[in-house]
Amino acid sequence: MAHVEKRVRPELYFVGSAVFHYLGPAFAVLLFARIEPLGVAWLRIASAGALFALWRKPWRALRDADRETRRLVLALGLVFAVMNSCFYVAIDRLPLGTVAAIEFLPVIGLAALGARTLRNAAALALAVPGVYVLTDVRLEGEPVGVAFAFANAALFALYIVLAHRISRSTSPGRIDGLAAAMLVATVAITPLGGWAAAPALLDPVALAAGVGVGLASSVIPYVLDQLAMARLSRATYSLMVSLLPATATAIGIVVLAQIPSALEALGVALVIAAVAVHREPAEPAPAERRNVEMIGP
Repeated sequence: MAHVEKRVRPELYFVGSAVFHYLGPAFAVLLFARIEPLGVAWLRIASAGALFALWRKPWRALRDADRETRRLVLALGLVFAVMNSCFYVAIDRLPLGTVAAIEFLPVIGLAALGARTLRNAAALALAVPGVYVLTDVRLEGEPVGVAFAFANAALFALYIVLAHRISRSTSPGRIDGLAAAMLVATVAITPLGGWAAAPALLDPVALAAGVGVGLASSVIPYVLDQLAMARLSRATYSLMVSLLPATATAIGIVVLAQIPSALEALGVALVIAAVAVHREPAEPAPAERRNVEMIGP
């Protein structure tokens, strides 16, 4: 398994994650007609938590984890719970493109922190207007929705930081750590959205859609994120998040025959150019790392 994992380029894991991030809303369309936004968030997290529990049984691996890892898992679980709640409340009040644009703002900061070369700074300069063009930002008219969108954006940046740390952990392991965090999220979101999801428990269509949302929006993409983050720097991953609107446009062309306008095509081109220009910082050779460690601060 580890051998196969290393043979696949991390960028491909990210693209797979991006595709599933946009398949999930197809199931959510069914749910919004039946369940309130917080109920949709609960169904997504609870079904993902149940699937992870059946697959990984993460509590067994977490027993042997150190205190710092347990704190990391707890923090990521709380972020999952609140972030998804804010996201669904925001898209209930604002266009999805606006929420996506706001979500990208703090991620730009994470990418900027790692843009230590002119080449990577140029990549960031290409990505920002590309995402702006694709998402057509509009902030007027819904202050509550905007507030939840900004809260979701801040938590999404925090997700990247915490999930990146989980991806580098060896105990309990990146996927087991993710699975344990989703169980924490299930407990944390139940007081927030469990009551709103109650009608779905008697609705087979809503339950099936909830499992679909959990699988397509939380299980598959978050696992692929972990596989990508394990081999990409945090700054590189943050920059690649700008591919999400371009991925949505591509899915629209292939699946829905939604041909982009000239301006949207320009946005896609800018984002692709940004990712092409960016270069991952080279890891120092073992001898160089030893020399740095011997010199010390």
